[in-house]
Amino acid sequence: MSRHARLHSLTPFSALKAVWREGYDARKLYADLLAGLSVGVIAIPLSMALAIASGVRPEFGLYTAIVAGFLIALFGGSRFSVSGPTAAFVVILYPVAQDYGLAGLLVATLMSAVILMALAVARLGRLIEYIPESVTLGFTAGIAIVIATLQIPDFTGLTLELPDAWLPRVWALLQALPGLDWGALSVAATTLAVLILWPRLRIPVPGHLPALVAGVGLMLMLAPLGVEIDTIGSRFSYLLPDGTTGQGIPPFFPEWQWPWLQPGPDGEPLDWSWELVRELLPAAFSIAMLGAIESLLCAVVLDGMTGKRHSPNGELLGQSVGNLVVPFFGGFTATAALARSAANYRAGAQSPLASAFHAVVVLVGLLALAPVLAWLPMPSMAALLLMVAWNMSEAHKVVQLLRRAPRSDVLVLMTCLLLTVLFDMVIAIFAGILLASLLFMRDLAGMTRFTDISEQRKHVPEPLPAGWKVYKLSGPLFFAAAERVMDELQDACADSRGVVLYMDGVPLLDAGGLGALEQFLAFCQERGIELHVADLQFQPLRALTRAGMAPRPGVLAFSPTLAAALQALTAETPASP
Repeated sequence: MSRHARLHSLTPFSALKAVWREGYDARKLYADLLAGLSVGVIAIPLSMALAIASGVRPEFGLYTAIVAGFLIALFGGSRFSVSGPTAAFVVILYPVAQDYGLAGLLVATLMSAVILMALAVARLGRLIEYIPESVTLGFTAGIAIVIATLQIPDFTGLTLELPDAWLPRVWALLQALPGLDWGALSVAATTLAVLILWPRLRIPVPGHLPALVAGVGLMLMLAPLGVEIDTIGSRFSYLLPDGTTGQGIPPFFPEWQWPWLQPGPDGEPLDWSWELVRELLPAAFSIAMLGAIESLLCAVVLDGMTGKRHSPNGELLGQSVGNLVVPFFGGFTATAALARSAANYRAGAQSPLASAFHAVVVLVGLLALAPVLAWLPMPSMAALLLMVAWNMSEAHKVVQLLRRAPRSDVLVLMTCLLLTVLFDMVIAIFAGILLASLLFMRDLAGMTRFTDISEQRKHVPEPLPAGWKVYKLSGPLFFAAAERVMDELQDACADSRGVVLYMDGVPLLDAGGLGALEQFLAFCQERGIELHVADLQFQPLRALTRAGMAPRPGVLAFSPTLAAALQALTAETPASP
C-alpha cells in the first residue's frame, strides 16, 4: 500500500488484512499465543491498579482490558498495539468518577467514542504528525506527576480526602505525613524495590509478578505482629446473585447493561438528559483527544521498532469501536498502552491476534484467579502505579530536551507540564500547541529577508542600468514576515529608478504576503520606480495569478529567470558607466 493510501484510507481490520496478505501460518499463531499470554499476565494487575486510580472498583479495569482490548486489536490499524486502561487518562477520569460515579464515566467514554469515530471518518489520523515532541513530553510528564501524587496515600498508608487541585493536595499530604503507616510503607517500598531491581537480573519473567508476590509475602509476615495492611479484598466488595456480599472482585463477566443505568455518585442510576450530555462533553472531548494522541503515538513508536507501518485512520476506527462497546459491559476508556505494546512485540507477537489473546488471558484471570487477586495489598498497587508514572514520564528524554533543545522547545515543555499539573491536561495540550506554533512562526519569519545582490557578479554578471537594484528575497513571504520585509525594502530602494525582485528563494506567498507585495507595488508606482519580478516558484506564481496581478508597461514586469530579467533591462536601458 502506498504512503498516501495508508494515510488516507479508512478500512476496518486494516492491520489484520495486512498480516493476512503477507501470509499467516501455525508458527505465527503459536508466537501470538505466547506473546498474548505474556502481556495478559502483565495487564491483569495493571488494569486493576489503573481502575482504582481512576476512581472505580478494580474489576472495571479488567472489563476494559477484555472487551476494548479484544475489539481494538481486531478493528484497529496497528499490528502490535495492546489497548486497555492507561495511566494517561487518570487525570481526566478520576474527577468524572468522583462527580458522576461509574455511570458518568461510562457515558463520557461512550461520547468520546463517537468523537473518535468522527475523527476517523474525517481522515484526521495523520494530524498526530503536527504535535511537537515538546508538547507530548510536557503533558505526559505532568500526568506522571499527578498520578504519583495520587498514589502517596496508599503508598504510605495515609487516610485522608485529597483536594481536587494539585497544590492543595500536596499541602494536605505534607500535613498528614506524620501519621503514615510504617507497615504499609514497608510493603510498598519492598514492591517498588523489586520492580526497580528485577530487570537487572535479566530473568524472562515480567517484574510485576515477583514484585506483587514480594509485597504479599511481606504483608503475610507482618500479619502475626498485628500489622494490618489494606488489600483489594478488604477495600472492595460486590453483590452476588443470591444477595450476599463478596470481597474483592467478582469472578464472573458482567452482563450487558445501559451505561447510564450503572451507579451514579449517589449509588443511583443517572437521569439521561441533554443537560448530562452538556456537562460531560468537555470530559468526553478530552478523553477522545488524549485517546487519539496516545494510540497514534504508540503506533508511531512501534513502527520505528518494527519497521512496519500502521494505518492511522484505521487505528482511530478501532479505538472508537472498542470504546463504543466497552461501556455496555462496565468498562471505561481504553487506548493503546506503549509499555504493554512494546512488551507484546518483544515477546514475539506477529499480528493483532496477540493483543486479542491478551484480552482472553485477562478474562481467564478474572474467572479463575479472583480469590487470589483479592489478596493484593493496596500499597503494592500504589507502588506499581508509581513505576508506571515514572516510565510514562520519560524523564531521560525530558532532561535531554532541557539540556540540548532550543529555548523555545524548553518553554513549550515547561508550559505544558505546569498547566497539566496545576490546571488541566487539555488546556496544556492546546496551549502548548499554540505556543509552539507561535514560536515556530516567529523563527520562520526571522528566516525571511532580502539581500542586495546588485554587485554580486555570480548573480549579476554585467553592470546594471543607472538607478537599478537587484534584491534577492529568501524565505516564506507570509503574514508574520511580509510586512516587515517589505517595509525594509521600501527604505532600501526609496531613491531607485527600478528594482528587480529575485524570488526563487520564496516558496510560499499567502494572503498577508500578497497584500504586502501589493502595497510595495503601490509604493513603487507612487515613486515612479519600475518593479521587475523574476523567477517565481509555482505557489507564489499561482497566488499572484489568482490575485489578478498582471504586467503593466513601465510599472510591473515578470520574467521566468533572473537572467531573462537582466537581459530585458539592458535591452531597454543603457548600463551605468
